[in-house]
Amino acid sequence: MAAGIPYNNVSVNPALPEAELMARAARVRLMIFDVDGILTDGGLLYGADGEQLKRFNVLDGHGIKQLQQSGVATAIISARKSAIVSRRAADLGIAHVQQGVHDKHSAFIQLLTQLQLDADACGFIGDDVIDLPILSQVGFAVSVPNGHREVRARVHYVTQTAGGQGAAREVCDLIMQAQDTYEAALAAYLRPTPQGSAPA
Repeated sequence: MAAGIPYNNVSVNPALPEAELMARAARVRLMIFDVDGILTDGGLLYGADGEQLKRFNVLDGHGIKQLQQSGVATAIISARKSAIVSRRAADLGIAHVQQGVHDKHSAFIQLLTQLQLDADACGFIGDDVIDLPILSQVGFAVSVPNGHREVRARVHYVTQTAGGQGAAREVCDLIMQAQDTYEAALAAYLRPTPQGSAPA
């Protein structure tokens, strides 16, 4: 598993030994996603009436659905508030969504209390320094190659794929591989079935 990938010629946290990385991923019972820069490429588009637009990746969506089906809960904690994010979360079945949150640590603690989980059983993927209070506590901390260098230097894993381009799917696949649920999920698509699975 590749990690600690250089970006803009800035070296980041060296790769964890694969055994430790997979052990951390295997303990994840809740995977939390930031939105801007993770589920999107970080760009913000505004319509003529001021409406904010976001572009999501279908690979990420299907990965999140598969992760949920494997038994791992999912959540979103985002500093921005957007009806588009609420719609996307509803489409994917993400039950725990906290938006407009600038104190992400408090939101994280509330989520732990609500779900009765320890921080070590959680994963979080973020890209900016506002995410560090959560990244520094979870058992599986992840960032993206387009994330801030201070964040990439302090996580357990840096995805090979950029935010908004399949990074979330990469993390979902990795967790499922670590928990021995990936092959079973894949097998469902390798045998004839009367109904296909719509893109997420």
